[in-house]
Amino acid sequence: MIAFLFSQYKGYETIDIVLEIIAILFGLASVLLAKKNNILVYPTGIVSTIIFVYLLNKWGLVGDMLINGYYTTMSIYGWYIWTRKTDDKPEFPISRVTTKEIYYGIIIFLITMAFVVIVYKYFNKFTHWTAYVDTFTTGVFFVGMWLMAKRKIENWILWIIGDIVSVPLYFHKGYTFTSIQYVIFTIIAIYAYLEWKKNLAKKI
Repeated sequence: MIAFLFSQYKGYETIDIVLEIIAILFGLASVLLAKKNNILVYPTGIVSTIIFVYLLNKWGLVGDMLINGYYTTMSIYGWYIWTRKTDDKPEFPISRVTTKEIYYGIIIFLITMAFVVIVYKYFNKFTHWTAYVDTFTTGVFFVGMWLMAKRKIENWILWIIGDIVSVPLYFHKGYTFTSIQYVIFTIIAIYAYLEWKKNLAKKI
């Protein structure tokens, strides 16, 4: 069983495996901190995404690399947004999306997918079904990251959807450690949604 799960790593450089594990640990720490509504979600997340940008570029996974590059940028934006306060209270507390934000989310989703399609066609990446799934998950994760920066509870629903899809996707690509990471991400995201929901209910 172990050999089956990790046979994909035969031939990988040891440093790349170590970097993937470090990125995963920081990624898990970031999601746990997000669950607790802790601003340290962003610096820990930045470490994880920067490492993944390097690894995914090396592995030729353009779409995944773009996602993590976007995560890095949005983490800097989210870090700034979460520091903003009015009368010692967060300027952007946990809340639900507005109708306007739903429209913006749909636009971001569609633009993101269109951008990925253009990039994949340019690099001739539409040679396998995983590329089409990547296009969808990239759109989902882009909107999820945007909503997280704005502390919208619905961000967790998008993370759950994207994480569930990513589990078999990354395993199929040969990245078992990352696939396991997304299993854990899914579980944490479910609990995070419930915790943010309780937090929101206290304010009503």
